[in-house]
Amino acid sequence: MNVLELREVSVSFDGFLALNDLNLQLAPGELRAVIGPNGAGKTTFLDVITGKVKPTRGDVLFRGRSIVGQSEHRISRLGIGRKFQAPRVFQNLSPRRNLELAIKGDHGPATLLFGSLSANQRDRVQQLLGVVGLEPHAGQPAGGLSHGQKQWLEIAMLLAQDPDLLLVDEPVAGLSDEETDRTAELLKQLAGDHTVLVIEHDMDFIRNLDCPVTVLHEGHVLCEGSMDAVQSDHRVIEVYLGVDDPEVQSVETIA
Repeated sequence: MNVLELREVSVSFDGFLALNDLNLQLAPGELRAVIGPNGAGKTTFLDVITGKVKPTRGDVLFRGRSIVGQSEHRISRLGIGRKFQAPRVFQNLSPRRNLELAIKGDHGPATLLFGSLSANQRDRVQQLLGVVGLEPHAGQPAGGLSHGQKQWLEIAMLLAQDPDLLLVDEPVAGLSDEETDRTAELLKQLAGDHTVLVIEHDMDFIRNLDCPVTVLHEGHVLCEGSMDAVQSDHRVIEVYLGVDDPEVQSVETIA
């Protein structure tokens, strides 16, 4: 059974089709990259999955069950985590404390103020700090972390909630080359235990992910395949570069 399936999903905003009969499937443990030019529908695509936007028509199935019409909070609880482009961490709190607040469990006001973590939860926090390489910075304010480290902390905060599906939106915008490479390795490491979908514009980063790529254009899937295959597809060249020339072998040829 697919973890996620979009069936002929369309979203209309005042007559403009942001998504147009979009079909997509993700298998358990898969790592998938989604690319597309500006206006291709990538953000709306994530908004539909997470319940922020309701499809005008079509269906979204998570683990075989429709989630259309359910609240964002409920969808998150079902096991879908979303990381936005700008990291959302508590700047004045340490990475350890950020993870303690994010760990799955009872998050009532009394628990947040006075509760303590179980031994298993404390072990999980420590393990997540190690996964994202933040153990040396566990006690310092998160506001002092680099941009890349904040991105990794937010990924760890999502992992603390044990999602089956992790949606990651432009994770390497503004990162150094070293941080970009580290982020690619981290996401590849997470795949398998989680299904990971990544939206990004950085083609070198997508290539480093070494995973299937889906290209969106005008709200539907233009093509799918390896990075080499999609970059050489004449339709992709045309929508990215505005040319349809047989002499142009790939997007990278122009870039």
